[in-house]
Parts: sequence; C-alpha cells; structure tokens
Amino acid sequence: MHDIHPDDCIFIRETDSTWRATELARGPWDSRAQHGGAPCGLLAHLVESAPSEIDWQLARLTVELLRPVPIDRLETDVTLETGRASARVQITLRANGKRVARAHGLLVRAGTLALPADLQPTAIDRLPPPEDCPRPLRIPGLPEVRSFYYTAMEGRVAGGDPAQPGPAAAWLRLKVPLVAGVATSAAMRIAAAADFGNGLSWVLPADRFAFANADLSLHLARLPAGEWIGLQASTSIVSSGCGQTITQLYDTQGPCGVAVQSLLIMPR
Repeated sequence: MHDIHPDDCIFIRETDSTWRATELARGPWDSRAQHGGAPCGLLAHLVESAPSEIDWQLARLTVELLRPVPIDRLETDVTLETGRASARVQITLRANGKRVARAHGLLVRAGTLALPADLQPTAIDRLPPPEDCPRPLRIPGLPEVRSFYYTAMEGRVAGGDPAQPGPAAAWLRLKVPLVAGVATSAAMRIAAAADFGNGLSWVLPADRFAFANADLSLHLARLPAGEWIGLQASTSIVSSGCGQTITQLYDTQGPCGVAVQSLLIMPR
C-alpha cells in the first residue's frame, strides 16, 4: 500500500467555486480521470454546505457522471431552493469549460423521534464489525497505484469473495481528508464509499471489461456513525452492455441507506 503523507488530501479548495483534484482522486479506468467516489464525496460536501442553517440532513443524492471527471481544476455552480421541511440543491461540475457531472441533493429538516424498540436494528441486520474483518479488499484487475481506491480508501472484506465474481460485502474508510482543511462529514464519507459497489460485486473481469458507472443514486434513512461504511453489493448485467448495482449501506449500528448505480459495460 502506498504511504499516506500528513498533507495528503483528495481535493484542495481554491475559491468558493473552484477546486483542484490531487492524484489521490485517480480511478482505475484511466490514469487521467477520477474514481467516481471522489466527485461524489465532493458533491455531497457542496450539497450539505449549501443551506446557511445547520439543521438539515442529507436524504438523497443523485449524481450523473456525464463524462470522465479529470484530475484537474474543477468549477462548481450551486443552486439552492429551500422550503419549510425540505431543501433541494442542484450542482453542476465543470472542467475546462465542459460539464462533467451534475447532482441533485434532497435535504430534510433533522429532528428527534422516540421509536418503538422493535424498530431498532438487530444483530441479523449488521455486517461483522470491521475489527473482525482483517482481509484487505483487493479487486482483481485494478492497477495497484497511488489512487483513490488503492491509497486514499482502506477496505476490508466483510462477506463473499471479491477475488471471485458475484455479490460481496466490505467495510471502507477514508484515510485522508476529502477536502483539505475540512472535516470529513458522515455524508461525505458515505457518498465516497457508495461508489465502490460495482467494483466490489464485479461479474466481468476488469482486465477484459470496463464497468464504470454513469450515475449514483444514494438514499439515506439516517447519516452513518463512525468512520467505517459497510457495503453489501450485487451486480447484474445484460448483453446489451447495460448493468446495475444495488448496494445496501451500513455503519456498525446497522443499515442506514441504499445506493443504485447504472453501469456502462465496454470491452477494454
């Protein structure tokens, strides 16, 4: 594993609307392009930072990856529409004057409810805890180079066998700040991790096929607690070249959300 340095981060904020990606944003398909989890984490940060009040909670984040997001300077346009119980944020991400991604975030007013005991998660709803999962996550066919998936993110296998095709589970945690000088929030952590579902539950070998996702739709019942995000993912594909990954998301207390990815399958 490549060493992590104290000043490592994934994005550096230049102005209120410009950001520069570092090499730790790199993805597996093109050395010049970011892993999808990097812009998804940045967009989660922009969505939850848009309202001036602090009592909003991210409920849904939909990201469309319009083209490969380069490891370069990025510009953002943010639009906020606020109601009494919900707020909606739209973001456009540009690189070199071209749109590379757009996002729509739904925020809801946070509150406190006293729930019946039978609605609390039970042991059957949980993955084995990260401390009981010593096997590091490695996805066959992905280059082991300094990158988002190999260096910035730590992964531990929690179920299945990611060395073989099919469903699998893992714990993931960011090892570096997503944005320099900004505390990584729960929403940023889970958005960055959720994009790993298609790689975790691959069904075609990565040395012969690319199975990059064109979008990510993240729905949260609650924000995760702690630094570890659990994924239990399953991928299906069809001969037309389309695919879909559905991922149940966890923290150490139990399930907290779900993510869906639309896949573009292409021979390499």
